[in-house]
Amino acid sequence: MLAPACVAVGVGTAYWQTGQLDPWLAFIVLVGAVASHASVNAFNEYFDFKSGLDAMTKRTPFSGGSGTLPGQPSLARATLWMASAALILAAVIGLYIIELRGWGLLPLGLLGAILVVTYTPWWAHNALMCLIAPGLGIGVLMVMGTHFALTGGYSMPAFVASLCPAFLVSDLLLLNQFPDVEADRTVGRKNYPITHGRPAAATLYGALLALAYVSLIAGVVLSLLPKISLLALLTSPLAFAAWRGARDHADDVPALLPAMRLNVIVNLLTPVLLAVGLVISTRL
Repeated sequence: MLAPACVAVGVGTAYWQTGQLDPWLAFIVLVGAVASHASVNAFNEYFDFKSGLDAMTKRTPFSGGSGTLPGQPSLARATLWMASAALILAAVIGLYIIELRGWGLLPLGLLGAILVVTYTPWWAHNALMCLIAPGLGIGVLMVMGTHFALTGGYSMPAFVASLCPAFLVSDLLLLNQFPDVEADRTVGRKNYPITHGRPAAATLYGALLALAYVSLIAGVVLSLLPKISLLALLTSPLAFAAWRGARDHADDVPALLPAMRLNVIVNLLTPVLLAVGLVISTRL
């Protein structure tokens, strides 16, 4: 559901700026976004299984992968094929949109494809890049790509709107890394919970949550977003509760689970509320 929520923001910025929406094209964009998200998840499952990480990970409802391949190793090749097929589908849809809207989408599409294939083997081994990549791919690129597909161009309001889901998605992955610190360290991964410890990473988690909401407020203050887009601030109490849980239980994984649950809710609900605000602003 994360990809549809981010696509919704791009749909919202496009509709707010043009007053028009092509439902079929929006659906095609959604299929491409879901395919790219499915691809990166499947590649991650495959690489984590091949590295032996899955065998050492203690899974939670929000982290540690699906657990499918350790139980059914024979599905590894099928998982790799599925990841590749989903990426090809996303690429075909991208090429269709390029044919329709122009070559301006190509750099964004290429960067997205690189992120999908290289996240687990490369980006996950550098703390800063591991932090940036999820928000860049699923937040900025997905929102901006949707906006371009529907309007034929980029815009500063769309970029500013993309920052909120970008910070939230990076935060989602950051908090989900807490339970996997010991296992991730054995395969050479480097993320902030590993390099700086969970308590310091919880502080960073809170800062990124704050930036997600500050980016929205800044967009309104600078007249880049409509005031009604502040509807997304309704999730801030949930975000505060998630941060407090992360701060208080950073090293206690069972006690951390409620915060991880709230983190998922905030990631899904905030972009949807932002999109709703953008769409209804055209009616005000």
